Amino acid sequence: MKAKIALITGGYTGEAEVSFKSSAFVNSQLDHDKYDIYLITVTKEAWYYEDLDGKRHPISKADFTLPLHGDILTFDLAFIMVHGVPGEDGRLQSYFDLLDIPYTSCDALTSALTMNKGYTKAILSDIPELHLAKSVLLFESQRPEALKIVESNLSLPYFVKPNAGGSSIGMTKVKESAQLQEAIDKAFDAENTGKQVIVEEFVTGREFSEGIFRNSKGELVVLPATEVRTTREFFDYEAKYVPGLTEEITPADLTVEQQERAARILREIYVRLNCKGMVRVDFFLENDTDKFYFIEINTIPGQTPQSFIPQQVRAFGMKEGDFYGELIETALQSK
Repeated sequence: MKAKIALITGGYTGEAEVSFKSSAFVNSQLDHDKYDIYLITVTKEAWYYEDLDGKRHPISKADFTLPLHGDILTFDLAFIMVHGVPGEDGRLQSYFDLLDIPYTSCDALTSALTMNKGYTKAILSDIPELHLAKSVLLFESQRPEALKIVESNLSLPYFVKPNAGGSSIGMTKVKESAQLQEAIDKAFDAENTGKQVIVEEFVTGREFSEGIFRNSKGELVVLPATEVRTTREFFDYEAKYVPGLTEEITPADLTVEQQERAARILREIYVRLNCKGMVRVDFFLENDTDKFYFIEINTIPGQTPQSFIPQQVRAFGMKEGDFYGELIETALQSK
């Protein structure tokens, strides 16, 4: 009997648009002869499965079952493809833990922690060979004095971003003090990002993104890195999802020593944060020092056709469908 997989998409933030594209690509690559795939949309208004006729069938939130054509379908696994809230911050993971349904992503604690950029940096602060840009974490209660806090602790230019956001939504590069207040307000007001803001000193260097996952044999596999070169001021939402604005080189032009150093760092990050499934780590290689600077970790990385992970999987010599199948089989083993 084929395993029934709930491929979950949507979400409660502006990242839902990306989630729909990611889940559509994953669905197109998975082996439907091996798995029964049901695309489940999660929004604030409803959770549902839409059949081929366009009819929506509500999910029972009490036990995550699907009443369909007189039957009650249960799922063997949740393949979570929801970027942002509630798929990347631990909420869905907690829900599935309560129902004893395995899933493909990191667990609830790791998901919640890694959505908080400031807290994540604190956990990773002593990893050998990994460097962290100087930063301040701002809470809503500090909003009236945020400008003073930033300017008394950091030097221009800054990156200002929601502490619990993704897809570069609400992010601004600030090159002069007059821009700072608007950037802070933009980050604080980004929808469903926790009303916290992180401000970091800018690191001048090459930008990279690299995936790592644990396969069904229990091995940690580091994928080839991607270098990001954008015509934008920085790698913002448009640069990520508008064709032609960014050049992405996979595999990246790194020396053997740099590749090995990056792999050591990624494995340590994965273990230190108790990650599961696939994650993606973004980092800078500083121009003058050759030091790797941590940017952030993404526990539900994008899977659109142009996303980094699919590029890296292909560069690794693996088919995307086999890769997603490996994530499913690894998660099923944990049941």
